[in-house]
Amino acid sequence: MLRELQTFIAVARHGNFAGAGARIGLTQSAVSAQMQRLEAHLGFALFDRTGRSATLNKAGKRTLELADELISLYARLAEPEGEGGRGGSLSVGAIASAHAALLPDAIAAFGRTLPAWRIRLVPGVSLNLLAQVDAGEMDMAVIIRPPFSLPAELQWRTLSAEPYVLLASGARRGAHWRDLLETEPFIRYDRRSFGGRQVDLFLRERRIAVRESIEADELPGIVELVARGLGVALLPDSRALRPWPRGVIALSLGEDTFHREIGLAERARRARAAEPDAAARLADCIVTAAHAPKRVSMRKRGGVA
Repeated sequence: MLRELQTFIAVARHGNFAGAGARIGLTQSAVSAQMQRLEAHLGFALFDRTGRSATLNKAGKRTLELADELISLYARLAEPEGEGGRGGSLSVGAIASAHAALLPDAIAAFGRTLPAWRIRLVPGVSLNLLAQVDAGEMDMAVIIRPPFSLPAELQWRTLSAEPYVLLASGARRGAHWRDLLETEPFIRYDRRSFGGRQVDLFLRERRIAVRESIEADELPGIVELVARGLGVALLPDSRALRPWPRGVIALSLGEDTFHREIGLAERARRARAAEPDAAARLADCIVTAAHAPKRVSMRKRGGVA
C-alpha cells in the first residue's frame, strides 16, 4: 500500500485527483483507482467528495498524519549507517546567492554534528523551489519570501532582509538615483522572479519610466553588466554580491528603500521526541549561519557609495 499512501498524500496536498496526478505523473482515473483501493483496504472513507474537489474528512486527516510518518520510516530503511550513527540524505533547495554566501557555513556546522548524512543541493528560482518543498520533493529551501501566503503545511523562518540599492558606473557618482533610473539604460531583474516583481512594483508605484535595456535573472551577471557601463540596475545589497566590482557604486534609495526578505521554507514539524531530527538540525544550522556576523572579504574589487 506504500504507492497508494504516497498518492494519498499528494491528493491531500493538492485538493483534487487531477492536481495530484499532474504532480506525480498519473492520470486522474489512476489516482481515483488507487484511492478506492486504499479506502477498501482501510475499511473507511478518507475524503468528502464534492464535484471535482476531495476534502479530507476526520479519518482522512488522522490517516494523513500516520501516512507521513510511515513514508518517512520507509525512507529510512535505505539510509546507510556510517560513522557518527545512522545517516541518510537531505535535499536542500536554494537561490544562487544563498549557495555562495550562506549554505557553506551551515553545511559545515551540520557535518560536524552528523557526519554520516549526505546533503543534496538543488539550485533554482524561488517559485519552483517552494513548489518542490510543498510537494515533499525536498526537505527545505532558502528562497525569497513570496508575495502570497505559504501553504498551510509549510513554515517560514526569516534569515535576512536585504535592502535594494541602485548600481551604477562610478562615473555617475553624485547623481540622484531617480535621475539615473530615468535617463540611463536599465538592466532589469527578471520579472518572473519574486525579487524582480518587487522591482517592477517599486517602479510602477513611483511612476518611474525606465529605458529598458537588458533583463536577466542572474544577479552576479547583472552586476558585471553594470561594471561594463551597460546601464544601471536595482538589486538587493546581498553579501553574496559583495564587494562590488571596481568602477561600480551602490546608491542608497534613502526613504524609498525596499527590501528582499530571504528565508527558509520547510515543512511544519509535528511534536515528537525531544531529540530533533536531522532535517531540524540542518534548518537550525542554516538559521544560525544567516545570523552570524558577516566575514569581511579579503578581495578588493571596488568601492561602495
